[in-house]
Amino acid sequence: MAETKAIGVVGSGQMGSGIAQIAAVAGVDVWLHDSDAQALRRAKNSISSSLQRLIAKGHLSKEVGSDALRRLRFTSNLEDFRSADVIIEAIVESEDVKKKLFSQLDRIAKASAILASNTSSISITRLASATMRPYQVIGMHFMNPVPTMKLVEIIRGADTSDETFVAVKTLSERLGKTVICSQDYPGFIINRILMPMINEAFFTLYTGVATKEDIDAGMKLGTNQPMGPLELADFIGLDVCLSIMKVLYAGLGDSKYAPCPLLVQYVDAGRLGKKRGIGVYTYGKPPEVVKPSPRL
Repeated sequence: MAETKAIGVVGSGQMGSGIAQIAAVAGVDVWLHDSDAQALRRAKNSISSSLQRLIAKGHLSKEVGSDALRRLRFTSNLEDFRSADVIIEAIVESEDVKKKLFSQLDRIAKASAILASNTSSISITRLASATMRPYQVIGMHFMNPVPTMKLVEIIRGADTSDETFVAVKTLSERLGKTVICSQDYPGFIINRILMPMINEAFFTLYTGVATKEDIDAGMKLGTNQPMGPLELADFIGLDVCLSIMKVLYAGLGDSKYAPCPLLVQYVDAGRLGKKRGIGVYTYGKPPEVVKPSPRL
């Protein structure tokens, strides 16, 4: 397969923006899509600020930074992806939503285009079933934050071709990433191991074994992890953690993957982590609690 010259990225959140940024820095032309115009503006500002920080720290030259910004285009129209060699979705972790998008992309993308998913747990085979090109569908799971984390987890679906795998592995390495490969099983490698640990940390808090601070300090200092599991859950998003645990539980059928009731309760309460300002921990000013008006 020819070298990847242009990619499309669907979803301008933290993951999508990070993928778009590193691709542009690597000399790839990028279309970044979001249906929300305000989200696209935030993404553009975020990428520009990130590149400026890298330049200021000496990690990136001004020339490369300027060239990356020129290579980035922002759009709310998926039709702009018609010329993309690879399209990477980085949207909400919902199988139904992703399958609907893949069906749309299948109709829009050129015949040779590869459709990749940044999913952290959902079956690539099932996502591919929504298309007429299952041999050109693959998992391309980046770690967060994308510009600094060196890993990409590649997942082949049941019908993913060798040509598609080689093209995506080559692209990943061009983006400066180390590649690991997983079979298409629930959670793949990273989240098959990571999410049960996070879930067990919630059970440890839920059953009163220790405080959140001691759980996180114990894992950081006792196992040399950069973040404690509860702090990491807040960073990932508690809704994302819960979604992945549900995938593991449904796909593997073992009660050890059942989500902790405390994790479920936090998500039900809207305590989704750092992105909402409150999760296991509170970030910045605590959200205001609206008290009901007294009855007259």
